[in-house]
Amino acid sequence: MRAHSSTQPPGKRNKVLARRALGALRAPSLVLACTALALVGCTSHGIRPSAGTTPEQWQSEQIAAMSLAQHIYDQAQIKPGLLAQDAFMRHEAHLHDSAAFKVISGQYLNWYDGYLGSYLHAERDFSIAQQASPNDAPSPLLRPMSWHAASALQAIPLLARSRRAIFLNEDHTAPMTRTLTVALLARLRAEGFNTFAAETLYQKGLPGLLRRGYATRGTGFYTEEPIYADMVRTALRLGYRVIAYEAPATAHIAAREADEAENLYRRGFVGNPDARLVVNAGFAHIQKHGIFLGGHSMAEDFMRISGIDPLSVEQTMLTGHLRRSYDLPDWRAVIAALHPAQPIVFLGSGNRAWSLHPGDYDVSVFFPRERILDGRPTWLGLWGLRYPVRVFGSTCKGQFPCLVEARHAGEDPRAIPADRIVFRCSREVRDLWLRPGRYRLSARNQADRVIDRQMLTARRTRLSGPGTPVSQYRSLTCDRHMQVFKIQR
Repeated sequence: MRAHSSTQPPGKRNKVLARRALGALRAPSLVLACTALALVGCTSHGIRPSAGTTPEQWQSEQIAAMSLAQHIYDQAQIKPGLLAQDAFMRHEAHLHDSAAFKVISGQYLNWYDGYLGSYLHAERDFSIAQQASPNDAPSPLLRPMSWHAASALQAIPLLARSRRAIFLNEDHTAPMTRTLTVALLARLRAEGFNTFAAETLYQKGLPGLLRRGYATRGTGFYTEEPIYADMVRTALRLGYRVIAYEAPATAHIAAREADEAENLYRRGFVGNPDARLVVNAGFAHIQKHGIFLGGHSMAEDFMRISGIDPLSVEQTMLTGHLRRSYDLPDWRAVIAALHPAQPIVFLGSGNRAWSLHPGDYDVSVFFPRERILDGRPTWLGLWGLRYPVRVFGSTCKGQFPCLVEARHAGEDPRAIPADRIVFRCSREVRDLWLRPGRYRLSARNQADRVIDRQMLTARRTRLSGPGTPVSQYRSLTCDRHMQVFKIQR
């Protein structure tokens, strides 16, 4: 599933999507990170309707909240630059205190904090609680003779070796769930995969993307977030043929899944008999069996159209959260027992893999517990591909808030940067996470004017430590005198 229903940012069709989704989003195995999701009880940090509110009233309130949130988003787009747009949306959001609006606006703010590289703030804006389901498979820990833990980076390419396609999903509100996909691209390329498709790439922006080799604001919706943009950049640099598969904006839910499946098959395989396809998609779009929003998922439609059985890799359910109560108990048990430093899967005999929902997905990924270094999560290292480069708030020359961006030296200012960070006072210290190489560093104020430029070189370095577990991390904030002091989370 996904965060919005067209190739455009969440918009006019949200009301239609919401109404059509109401009756279909009852299954406990389905989790939808979009404005329609909140209509069936997925909320931001425990926000619930007031006592006495009927389900019908709650649905009606959130449909209205969708329109209001979209109106604020549209107004924000007029502002110059991400900082001003984010500030406008937050100001407007604080003027509305209904529970319904907080649920909806939290998702918009989550996306923007991801764009800005403020990933911990994004988690606070909106996060999806994982709940145990009767359909969940028994924990692999209960059968230690049948299942053993293995590095996801090593195991998934081997599981995909005989397949013509591999589908990997992500939680659009949790960029960590796209990091493994980025890291897998080189290994899958070595196994012979040669075609890559990512959700919300705009067909009209594809020629420019292929010509440049990197994403800009016109490339897609999620490509505004640096890790997603790095996914596309990485695929191009590795020699993948990159395709877009979004359905027309006018497609309703069932038709949209079939349209996307048709696009994947036609653009990926027709005329390319040797194609082997890697697909990035959201949530249960990659579900291979079962009811999806009252119909079939994209993956199931793809299997029907193409006759190809893809390896389906589920990455959204077995992750940690800022709130312990949002974690799936089986995830907590595995992490407590094994303390993995990288994503893991469980393997059995005969090239079998453990799946939380067997039949729906072929393999489930356990992400390690989140750790924080210099105020940012260490998964920004993309499991060994990127390294921290320390940057100081003094770069902003006293103009705060300030957005610092690092772009590859050969890319122009329109490129989505390799990483971004926001500074709010001069004594802050943060790390940009970068692959080894040369970068152009720029600092912009809230008016989107460049206030500093410099070149930097990122090198392979040893981390100063493993970082602080997110449960123990205490964030820093800036006072009005531009000093830093500790606060308790």
